[in-house]
Amino acid sequence: MNAATEISRARNQVENASWLNALARVGLVAKGVSYALVGVLAIKLAADSGGKATSRQGALHTLAQHSFGKFVLVVLAFGFAAYAIWRFAQAFFDKNNDGDGAKGLAKRAGYFGRGAIYAGLTYSTIKILSGSAEQSQNQKAHKTAATVLSWPAGKWLVGAAGLVLIGVGLWNGYRAVEKKFLKNWKTEQMSPTAQRWGTRSGVIGLPARMVVFTLIGIFVVKAAHDYNPSEAIGLDGALQKLASQSYGSWLLGIVAAGLLAYAVFCFFEARYREV
Repeated sequence: MNAATEISRARNQVENASWLNALARVGLVAKGVSYALVGVLAIKLAADSGGKATSRQGALHTLAQHSFGKFVLVVLAFGFAAYAIWRFAQAFFDKNNDGDGAKGLAKRAGYFGRGAIYAGLTYSTIKILSGSAEQSQNQKAHKTAATVLSWPAGKWLVGAAGLVLIGVGLWNGYRAVEKKFLKNWKTEQMSPTAQRWGTRSGVIGLPARMVVFTLIGIFVVKAAHDYNPSEAIGLDGALQKLASQSYGSWLLGIVAAGLLAYAVFCFFEARYREV
């Protein structure tokens, strides 16, 4: 049996693996919970009641301080790992049948990138469970930007990364306006109420992600333009930028509510998405 046949068989087995579909749904739930934690902390900050503008890693650190937190972190670590495995399967085994053309490879590279992010989130969660200190996303963004800026053509690479992040943000907005996410849902299995609220969660939640990703991208581009890695920011930095503006508490509150809506959207994805 030649290599092409073996690859085709492996792809078919992965495409029809019920365990992988289950991992995808578990991963989407964990993704939703992580965004909900960030949204709750940001809303508490906007209401001046002890919250903070933080990344998902920062929210996990906060969770670890509670008596039940370590158990929840163990569950979330499994969920993040499940999400990463699902995305890697999409990338390596072409689970979505995107093909090997330029467009298909670009999509699969995107799946790989998402898998890498959640593999990193899994690692961060395990480090938090072990009691190790974790850098904030802002600190990581500064360090990464400084490293890449020191490379040949590093300025262009950082700028390109920023433009990609802006593109991801705008894509989230486009998905909300056009309700693109519905084509991936088993809408025939949804009641009218579920479809109505699921659609609303996407239309409200995805623009919040658009704001966050676009802000992060703009400041990464600025870091490249000014050759200043301290300009780069993470999710925590984006929320802090909102909080520092005029009417900052209102802006932060609106985006935080949107992130909570996105968390609900992830739960609908876990239930109804074609995986």
